[in-house]
Amino acid sequence: MIKVYTGKTKDVYKLDNGNVMLKFKDDCTGKDGVFDPGENSVGLTIEGIGKANLETSIHYFELLKKAGIKTHYVSADIENATMEVLDAECIGKAQGGGGLEVICRLVATGSFIRRYGEYIADGTKLEGGYVECTFKNDAKGDPLVTGEGLAALGVMSPAMFESMKEQTLKITKIIADDLKTIGLDLWDIKFEFGYNNDEVILIDEIASGNMRVYKGDTIVEPVELTKLILNR
Repeated sequence: MIKVYTGKTKDVYKLDNGNVMLKFKDDCTGKDGVFDPGENSVGLTIEGIGKANLETSIHYFELLKKAGIKTHYVSADIENATMEVLDAECIGKAQGGGGLEVICRLVATGSFIRRYGEYIADGTKLEGGYVECTFKNDAKGDPLVTGEGLAALGVMSPAMFESMKEQTLKITKIIADDLKTIGLDLWDIKFEFGYNNDEVILIDEIASGNMRVYKGDTIVEPVELTKLILNR
């Protein structure tokens, strides 16, 4: 294996068969020793969190496979905290950890309210789900970009964008329905997609740190959410 990238929470290796291997680490983003998935730098290490994030990802990738949704997931080795995936090209500029982030919102909250709070109350359900995209760029505050904008910039064709949006809504519903079986409500979730040949497919991970989940009126912290998903 040849290491091609060292990330905050995963290392990336190129395999001889043309696929890629992700090595999950116990490093977490956070600040002052407190785990925070919204932070952009590694702030602490939590023993076993790498394997837990991998197990969570396996759970959801397997659900998507059963639903007939293609992703980059091939197989995984929990003991070694590795996942073999299809090679996929980053959407947008990948320098400095960039690329495109896709958010699906089922409930209006967070940055959505900061932007549009004069039009909608925090906690309002967004019927059918609302999909929006941002460029991952810390210096520019992860700017929003529309499907038309992606086409104008030569990043993604309108047809590719519609495929990505359709997949996002389907995937979000599958995850939300699964969480409901354990009494939890998904409010929003973020994904990454990539190009595999001529297709746009889900890549990276599906871990608790990428979701905003509530139990009744109380938000469920990522570490606790992982336990609830895996120990049902």
